[in-house]
Amino acid sequence: MLQIDGSIGEGGGQILRTALSLSLLTGKPFCLSNIRAGRKKSGLMRQHLVCVQAAKAVGHAVVSGDELHSTTLTFEPQTVQAGHYHFSIGSAGSTMLVLQTLLPVLMMQSQPSTLKIEGGTHNPMAPTFDFVQRCFLPAVAKLGIKADVVCKQSGFFPVGGGIIEVDIQPWMDRKAHVLLERGEIRAVNAYAGSLNLDTHIAERELATLANILTLGQQHHVPLSGQGQGNTAFVEVVSEHHTEVFTALGEMGRTAEQIAKHLANQVKRYLHATDAVDEHLADQLLLPLALGKGGEFSCRSISEHTRTQAGMIEMFLPVSVRLIEGDERFSSFIQVVA
Repeated sequence: MLQIDGSIGEGGGQILRTALSLSLLTGKPFCLSNIRAGRKKSGLMRQHLVCVQAAKAVGHAVVSGDELHSTTLTFEPQTVQAGHYHFSIGSAGSTMLVLQTLLPVLMMQSQPSTLKIEGGTHNPMAPTFDFVQRCFLPAVAKLGIKADVVCKQSGFFPVGGGIIEVDIQPWMDRKAHVLLERGEIRAVNAYAGSLNLDTHIAERELATLANILTLGQQHHVPLSGQGQGNTAFVEVVSEHHTEVFTALGEMGRTAEQIAKHLANQVKRYLHATDAVDEHLADQLLLPLALGKGGEFSCRSISEHTRTQAGMIEMFLPVSVRLIEGDERFSSFIQVVA
């Protein structure tokens, strides 16, 4: 049984989710201690517990420590099974992080699977639905991975109530992928939407983004669901890659402030030459490691990415090279599978 210290690296929930995914894929059991020791509230929160419960169901695993606020977990996978699964977080916890846990496992099975996950779809400390749909899934589709996600209802903190449905096909045609140059910037498009709030919020965000960035298209995104919330995102469409930057409305911050912060993220990316932004970088490592490897340039290497690389090398016979200060790029990552 692998012994994993949850305080290593960034010390967050990513260690747990990656361990669950890789345990199911390799059959290796693990004991994880000091769960989320790097966070203000350590231990399993509701969304992390649902990740454990979901992995337990998919892999018929024998588990101990699967309770709220637990700081130690043992997980022994048995037989992984494709199928039709429904999980409810019961809070505004991120549905995207549950998907992040299960997608690598289910895409490696010989039969298709579907997921229905209820909870938050737009969370400040997790990838949003828009990022996953428009950036992450198109990026891994170039590796041959086929998955589609639909948002049936949007869910924001603190109410949640969001619903996503996911269709996952077996990964039949594994490809290596090289993404060093993003190529010509073809469009910069802005999107904003408000859930049960004044539509002027989204309109002001779009107007502010248009004043700062040279936009191709502007779209008001219709949102339906419980509670209230606001989201804005910018899609940078390049010749070889599409990157998405997101921002969520916050109490005490104006629509203009939210949009300016978002525009600054986009400007930093546009002024660099790297293909991938740091938020996508750590999410690409596991698909590359499970496939035929690859390499990509990125704007910076985050602690999330370093932690993810270490977790992958703990379970799989692969090498993840993280190189900063490359002659051509800000950073360069190579996965040798």
